[in-house]
Amino acid sequence: MTPAVRPVLAALLAGIALAACSRQPPAAAAHPPAVVTVAKPLVKRIVEWDRYTGRLAAVESVEVRARVSGYLASTHFSEGQEVERGQVLAVIDPRPFQLAVDQARARVEEARAETRRVRANVEQAEAAARRSEALAALATRQLERAKTAAETNAIAREQVDVRESEVVQARAAVESARAAVASAVADATHAEAAVTTAEATLAIAELDLSYTRVTAPISGRISRRFVTKGNLVEGGNVASTLLTTIVSLDPIHVYFDANEQAFLKYVRLANAGRRRSSREAKNPLFLQLVDEIGYPHRGHMDFVDNQVDANTGTMRGRGILRNPDGLLTPGLFARVFIPGGEPRDAVMIPDEAVLANQAQRFVYVIGAENLPEIRPIELGPIIDGLRVVRSGLAAEDRVVIAGTQWIRPGAPVAPQPGEIVAKPSADALPDHYEPVPEAEWIQARPAAAPEEGR
Repeated sequence: MTPAVRPVLAALLAGIALAACSRQPPAAAAHPPAVVTVAKPLVKRIVEWDRYTGRLAAVESVEVRARVSGYLASTHFSEGQEVERGQVLAVIDPRPFQLAVDQARARVEEARAETRRVRANVEQAEAAARRSEALAALATRQLERAKTAAETNAIAREQVDVRESEVVQARAAVESARAAVASAVADATHAEAAVTTAEATLAIAELDLSYTRVTAPISGRISRRFVTKGNLVEGGNVASTLLTTIVSLDPIHVYFDANEQAFLKYVRLANAGRRRSSREAKNPLFLQLVDEIGYPHRGHMDFVDNQVDANTGTMRGRGILRNPDGLLTPGLFARVFIPGGEPRDAVMIPDEAVLANQAQRFVYVIGAENLPEIRPIELGPIIDGLRVVRSGLAAEDRVVIAGTQWIRPGAPVAPQPGEIVAKPSADALPDHYEPVPEAEWIQARPAAAPEEGR
């Protein structure tokens, strides 16, 4: 390249570089502010309902066992169907027990006849005693007259001695008669005791005979036959033969376990007067089966255990519910909801506005000069389609509810006004509650007395 060409080439390159610089846009124009939707949290009156997994259990559950031993003669129930209290379920061969009743009844009649005979002997002994007493009184009067006559020498002294001997004999006869009366009364007492024993033996025999008809002690749904006709069944002891089982259906219990943290929460709320303990009040309870939408089953708490289980570290609670259609079946799992605190005003936002940084949850809050700030929050449950924020947000904060993906750290945004709207459903849990009044308590039927069902 000649020295004359070099200045021309340098000037050309400088012009190209200047033209390229003039075509680059300004830095500010390359990144405009991100457009985000901003709204203040919704403040709404709510109740936080604590959720547990529970298992349904019958209020009354009976193992139907034989109370006397014998051969099973027949059964009288349809397996898996409902039975009524007092309904005959099975019959044990009653013939040996009927014979025992007849024998005991004969012994009663025999004892009563012996009692009548002994009572007649008592009357006879009492009559003999009265006759002996009369003869003794006569002999005493004759002795007194003889002594008076002997004083005037009207009779011989030997006559007085005879009268005295007669008096002694009469008194001895009286004592003997009284002893006979006492013996007869003792025999009568023994005979009456024998009657009582015989009657008791008859009552036991009749009771055993009645036990050959095995009846349902409660109303409910019966299980299958565990023993078929013709088998020998054992009864009246700890090894009695199990014939079948019955469980009641309406009402029904649900059992669930709360961990130590939840239990302590309830205790502290009760001590602070912010939620009545379920030991003292019938707090409402809602139940949902695994295939159900909403919470169609309502009952109330009726029991809290007296100690924490040392093996599981949980406290057991129990609710009771009506079950008129029998849908709630013992053994089913269910979702149980009980009030976790008093009604309160809660801060609520859309769940989509919540972001995560590992274990921490946060939202973007618009601060001064439209700069987004990261705000850590503590979350609660979702109610009416919105997430409850237990701490970290105030009612006046401006929260980014849409467009969070465009936010860059340290860069201002262009906020657009939005609105947070709750979407309550007809089958949602209520936002208030009161303990169930006594007039609406669900009472478990007491178990049948032994004489009502066997």
